[in-house]
Amino acid sequence: MKILLPVDGSIYSTRAARYLARHWPADAAVTLLNVDAPLRETIAGYLDADSVARFHLDNGSAALRPARRPLAKAGHLFDECLLTGDPATEILRLARRGRYDLVVMGSHGRGALKSLFLGSVVVKVLAGSSVPVLVVR
Repeated sequence: MKILLPVDGSIYSTRAARYLARHWPADAAVTLLNVDAPLRETIAGYLDADSVARFHLDNGSAALRPARRPLAKAGHLFDECLLTGDPATEILRLARRGRYDLVVMGSHGRGALKSLFLGSVVVKVLAGSSVPVLVVR
């Protein structure tokens, strides 16, 4: 089974990683994913390409760190993927192209009305995914 686990470094995505570590066999192929939002042009214009790349690498690595622990402790082997772009769009694209069987995501647990106004990534992934999505709250 191929599982995509998008994380943002929050306690909610760490909770999803713990859930996955406890409830799926260690032989499941897991990919940890972080999608960092692009820098605004007003900021990126002052930086060279290497600085921008290093910024996204540092952000992504920091976001993956809390999710690595429970997976490693449970004996899961996992790949890591760092992307830059709109999180929901990139999660949907990778889930489809990577032929994942399941997407596991942590949710802040906001109500449906608040999610509509706040543009929750989970809501967008649920609406656009052809791959089953498990939301951990």
